[in-house]
This record gives sequence, C-alpha cells and structure tokens, in this order.
Amino acid sequence: MTTSGLPRRNPGARGRTYPPPEPRRGAPSRDLRVRAASGWERFMRRVEARQEPEE
Repeated sequence: MTTSGLPRRNPGARGRTYPPPEPRRGAPSRDLRVRAASGWERFMRRVEARQEPEE
C-alpha cells in the first residue's frame, strides 16, 4: 500500500554539499588515471591498425 500524498525526498535538498573524498596515500590522482586511460586507448587503436585482415 503506497500513499501518493507524501512529498518526495531528495538527497542533499537541505543545501549540504559533500567534498570529494581524499585520495588514499600512494594512490594515483584522477588526472593520472585519465591520462593512462587515454594512452591505453591509443595503444589499442594502434594494435588494431597493425593487424592484418584475415581472409
């Protein structure tokens, strides 16, 4: 049984803001992880381009 008369509750509606969590000691920064991901994508594209088409 549900009641539709109750207002919906939105998280953070009271104006509270939460700072991003502090990175763990020795963990790579977000910028480093983004750079590594883009480098991996480039590497995979190069490997696919080098593969000979199978017939």
